[in-house]
Amino acid sequence: MARHIPLKHQDPRLLEAARKVTEHVPKAMLVGGFVRDAILGIQSKDADLETYGIGAEELESVLKKIFGDKVETVGRSFGIFKIPLGEGFDLDVAIPRRESKTGPGHKGFEVIGDPELDPTEAARRRDFTMNAMSADPVSGELFDPFHGQKDLEEKRLRVVDPSTFVDDPLRVYRGIQFAARFHLTIEPASNELMRLMVGRGDLDELSKERITDEWKKLLLKSPQPSAGFELMRKLGIIRKYFPELHALIDTPQEVEWHPEGDVWIHTMMVVDEAARISRRDFHTDEERLQVMLGALCHDLGKPSTTAPGLKDGVMRIRSLGHEDAGVAPTESFLARFAFGENISHAAIICAKEHLKPGMLMRQLVNKKELTEETYANAVRKLLKRIEPLPWRVYLAVSESDHLGRGLPDSRPQSYEAGDLFAKTVEKILNAAEHKPLLYGRDLEALGIKPGPLMGRLIAEVERLRDEGIIKTREQALAHITRFTFTSNPFEKK
Repeated sequence: MARHIPLKHQDPRLLEAARKVTEHVPKAMLVGGFVRDAILGIQSKDADLETYGIGAEELESVLKKIFGDKVETVGRSFGIFKIPLGEGFDLDVAIPRRESKTGPGHKGFEVIGDPELDPTEAARRRDFTMNAMSADPVSGELFDPFHGQKDLEEKRLRVVDPSTFVDDPLRVYRGIQFAARFHLTIEPASNELMRLMVGRGDLDELSKERITDEWKKLLLKSPQPSAGFELMRKLGIIRKYFPELHALIDTPQEVEWHPEGDVWIHTMMVVDEAARISRRDFHTDEERLQVMLGALCHDLGKPSTTAPGLKDGVMRIRSLGHEDAGVAPTESFLARFAFGENISHAAIICAKEHLKPGMLMRQLVNKKELTEETYANAVRKLLKRIEPLPWRVYLAVSESDHLGRGLPDSRPQSYEAGDLFAKTVEKILNAAEHKPLLYGRDLEALGIKPGPLMGRLIAEVERLRDEGIIKTREQALAHITRFTFTSNPFEKK
């Protein structure tokens, strides 16, 4: 009995475009992730259509007759074309390809387009059985030669063909992010194959750009990224390629503050909280990646700083200075990726500053070391230190750190320090009195010419304001007029 995939969840633009192509070629099938997502009830933003019985040049001509100038050539010699359909939806059309490994690296392949390739052999070149399914775009009839639908139903990730799987080591990372995204268990033989590939160094040849792409999918698309990191740990990837993360394993924590276990366990809990919070509060991939990488890297300074120490006369496990100590390992860890400057900056800032909201609240509420005014001044200074990182992103990492701890029946449910911090920031940003006390025109009226000195004087006034020494415009002007500007007052003598 023929099986069919449900198409009701899919965008009609994708289906209509695929069906138009079908009318003009001998045979066409939707393949890969689109079919998998349709079975899972997930809407896809793109679809891959594989055509048979038509060469690359003829296929290009057909596509241009249907879609005109929309057709983008991705690989003319291989017969790969992209048709943008608007609002981020794309149809990729290609003829089947034969691939064989000819050398190291992701470019070490011989790729030959073969429009006469048997559909079963075309499916065999794919990585996992759940991605080796195809379907008729008109009827939805499923073609599943390697039983991918059954594997999906049984939550199993299985390699299609071990002899071709090893041709591209990136498939190990793909398997990890697929397992984490779809709550799958890697089938034992497939797991052993991936473990062997890691052990013999197959992943050494992967570029940082390709690795980064798979990590992005793990961090952005998995509701529980810790599952992917645990797989990397068990497969030996963490030990072999990411020593900064491996050092977290077995680094102890004080039971009173971290009853959940070592720093690795805590970090995994924090990463999962960050995934939940980033989905809840942020809409751009960049901001969500800033939250996720900040959460992953926030305690990288603990392995080098953790030691027994006295606190209030009691011996405790302490990690004094782990915030500053986390900067160097965060930088070395991120150097293996291509996340970009903004995301790397976010992770470094969060490693260095993630404890501050809680510390400031304790100084205000518990220790009475701060007043509301000096607390607000401290928050203003912190906002300047984290620039240009959005403060809400920073606070999301701090919240993730606070909530990602404890035993199942005693996990924190709220983050009061974060609530206080957010309310204070809103007051600072909205209050007119928190605009700069002095502007360039004020200093020009005192005879100070525009230039570096003027900028340093304004910055000095704001620093003294943050310290609570200067509070009003009048006090700022009085402070400035104390200088005699026959020379630079900041110049070392």
